[in-house]
This record gives sequence, structure tokens and C-alpha cells, in this order.
Amino acid sequence: MAQINYKHFTLGVEEEYMVIDPTTRELKSHEQKIVHEGQKIIKDKVKAEMHQAVVEVGTDICQDIDEAFKDVGTLRKTISAIAGDLGLWVGAAGTHPFSHWESQLITDHVRYNEIVNELQEAARSNLIFGLHVHVGMETREMANHIANSTRYFLPHIYALSTNSPFWEGRTTGYKSFRTKVFDKFPRTGIPETFDSIEAYDNYVKLLVKTNCIDNAKKIWWDLRVHPFFNTVEFRICDVPMTVPETICIAALFQAVCAKIYKLKNQNLNFIQYSRALINENKWRAGRYGIDGRLIDFGKEEEVNTRVLIYELLDFVDDVVDQLGSRHAINYVANMLENGTGADRQLKVHAETGSLVSVVDYIHGQFLHGV
Repeated sequence: MAQINYKHFTLGVEEEYMVIDPTTRELKSHEQKIVHEGQKIIKDKVKAEMHQAVVEVGTDICQDIDEAFKDVGTLRKTISAIAGDLGLWVGAAGTHPFSHWESQLITDHVRYNEIVNELQEAARSNLIFGLHVHVGMETREMANHIANSTRYFLPHIYALSTNSPFWEGRTTGYKSFRTKVFDKFPRTGIPETFDSIEAYDNYVKLLVKTNCIDNAKKIWWDLRVHPFFNTVEFRICDVPMTVPETICIAALFQAVCAKIYKLKNQNLNFIQYSRALINENKWRAGRYGIDGRLIDFGKEEEVNTRVLIYELLDFVDDVVDQLGSRHAINYVANMLENGTGADRQLKVHAETGSLVSVVDYIHGQFLHGV
């Protein structure tokens, strides 16, 4: 069989960081100073977010996972240095362990003002930090096909990213409480399948026409065919604590896309399950992380999440060498051994009894592995 070219599966990685006051360890507005200083060095790869204690960064279009690793590492080092010069800290976790959203300032920007005006407390309380991974696609038609099929794997990869066990000073009992906070927004969660890219475009057009949204960027699903780029954008994950975790997760999303593409080239496809069923696995992944059980819908039984993650690695094994990402994906073993960000946060809290120590740990891990 002819070799398949996977070159178009480029990567773009976006991360959201928390800005921390080193004295109180609370979230702190950086008054966009980090963004202004950052733009002098890394141009438009850094931007403001809705809350002033958040900084968002995004890589260039990366040809492979090694480029993505370098870019994410540079972004973290740059933002960390700028924050340090301003007397601030940065960290990466899905939620801050104890800061209260009520005291956090909203960025004065037309788009954010519109969102707050429409969504009110749901928007103001949306003080969370995520990871978005873009995987390049040949065509939007292929993007729709791949988005439909990769939905099934979202909970498996999300479980590895869980990094938000605390909210407003409480242990939530969830490994990822960030998703619970975000669920208050409309048009979130696992999407339905779309029979064609035209069906998706018609859905968007109808929402715009009826003033539900002004553009497709207000569709905040866990994955979406991007409204403006030829990418599938994966949005389900908490921002991971360290760069190797981020890169491992990005490599997994890329590999799943390449595998579905390979199957399509062989006139095969992965079974597509309903949103209602995949949601059961998403809930379990958010609640228990890698230490729970997900449902294997083929066998119709509960299976240890770690076993299913290893099955996912087997599933993509025949594409990772051509993508050049085996070394990045191998980091899954480290994550399963040492726990996700949530597991490590909970361990620090159990050992110290202090959420301040948890913040110190999050900050201390920011440049780990760079």
C-alpha cells in the first residue's frame, strides 16, 4: 500500500497561565503589562484573556512535535521572565487552588464586555485555564470527518490532562473541576456529529442569523472544526502543569487524527458513538482522572482508565513514527506513574495541609522539563 503523507498534520498549541501575587499567592491582575512587554519579544503569540489574572499564549504553526516543544518552552520561559521582572509569578493549572473569582477584574475589551453582558455570572466566574491543540487538516471536509471520529477519544486524553482539583479553597472531589465551571456556558461539552461540513456550516449560519452568536468562535465545544483555519481544535483539556505533559497531549491528539485519516484511506472508520454515551466517559474522566474506570462501549463494560489509555497507545502506534512523535507520546508512562497535575497537587496538599504550598508547587513546576 502506498505511503500516506502525514505532513499536513501541523500543530498549534495555546495555553492559558495564571498570574500570581508572590506574597499572598492569590491570583493578581497584571494590568496587561505581561502582554505589553511580551508583545515586544514574541509579538502576537501572547494576548490578554477575559480575566486580568490570565495570560494566553499560542505557538506558531509547528511542522512537528519537536517544533511545538521548542515553541511552548520558549513561550513559558519568556512569560516567566517577564512576570518575574514585574514582581509576579506564573503557573499552569486548570483552576487556582483558593482565589475567589468575585475579586478578579475583567479585561476592558469589546468582546469580553459583550460576553459578560450576555452570560453574566457564568462569564464572571469562568476563571479557568485550558489547553487548546490545533491539528492541521488537508480540507475542511476531512476536518469534519476526523472531528466526528476523534470525539470518542476525548475523555481518555482529558483524563491525562486533569489539573484542577481545588476551587475557591475547597477540595472539590474532582480531578478536573475546571470543566464543571465551564459547563455553565452555552454550546460547551462534547459535540454531536455532523453528516457533512455543509451541515456544520449551516448550523453556524442559523445561529448567526438568529442572533445566538455573532461568529463561530462562540461555539465552545470540547472539539470543533475551526471556523477560520483548516484545523480541528481540541479544547477539552486543563492546561497541564509542565511542558512535557502539554507536548505529550498534543502528540496524542495529532496521532489520533492521523490514525483516523489512515483508516479513511483504507475505506475504514472508527465507530461513532452518541454524545450521550461519550459524556458518560467525560464525566468519569473529570471526576477520577486516570484512577477511575471508563466505559468500553464496544464491549459494553467498565474498564480501568489506565488500560484504555494503553489501548489508545496501541491504536495509534502505527502512525507515531511517521509523525516523529514517539518520544513525546512515551511520556504517557511518566504521567501514569507520577500522576496527573491534579494527583500531584492533591499529594502536596495531603503532605503539607496547605493550599499555599500547592500554589508554590504549581509555580515551581512551570518550567520543569524545558
